[in-house]
Amino acid sequence: MHLPILVSVRHGGTETPPEVSDRVSASAADVFEDGDAFTPEIYAVSHLVSHHQAARIARAFVDLNRAVDDRPPANPDGVVKTATCFDRPIYREPLDNALIEQLIARYHVPYHATLSERARGGDLVLGLDCHSMAAIPPPVAPDSGTPRPLFCLSNGEGQTCDDDTLRRLAAAITRAFECSEDDVQLNRPFRGGYITRRHGRNPLPWIQIEMNRSLYLAAPWFDPETRTVAARRLDELQERFARALGSLDLR
Repeated sequence: MHLPILVSVRHGGTETPPEVSDRVSASAADVFEDGDAFTPEIYAVSHLVSHHQAARIARAFVDLNRAVDDRPPANPDGVVKTATCFDRPIYREPLDNALIEQLIARYHVPYHATLSERARGGDLVLGLDCHSMAAIPPPVAPDSGTPRPLFCLSNGEGQTCDDDTLRRLAAAITRAFECSEDDVQLNRPFRGGYITRRHGRNPLPWIQIEMNRSLYLAAPWFDPETRTVAARRLDELQERFARALGSLDLR
């Protein structure tokens, strides 16, 4: 029997939209660093939960955790970006409005529509928006210069999910990953992004999960030249995450 949980992994995509493939100036390394690399492998629990949804398009091109009106130039790191979170330019020249609207319609709108449809199905009790976070905050981050915990779980200070469920999930992750309570912070440094704010309690409660990339994008598991991670490490993290969900009290 599947757990009544909806898992979203929407920053782990690696594909370039064909609509912009001839306009991209960002390097493969830039796109890699902007996204949540290897999160599709770490959060691969489709065998365990009722619904699992993962994006294929890279975050550098369409950010599913932004509102459709969150755009450059007000925010270069918006829904369709002009620069990565490390301030690397993405395109040789700005995209026109028609192309931006096309990207949003093809990739952003359907993703959110599916989340909403699943949440209304009636058999789910919790949504989890699963991410990774850079060990060293990028320039655009609100916590730039501040050390990050191993995990951050957020519910918008109670706006997207009740605090009791948030604390129970924190306890489950602490046990599964054999870390201290201080390693799993609540609403620090993140309080939850657009997906949790839009879908939280509408009607499903949602929690955002951030895993520190130092757990796998670091020695001895990560090869920065080939941008690969030892498969055994990804398997271990996936198994621990599955263990955390399996032990979660969903009362």
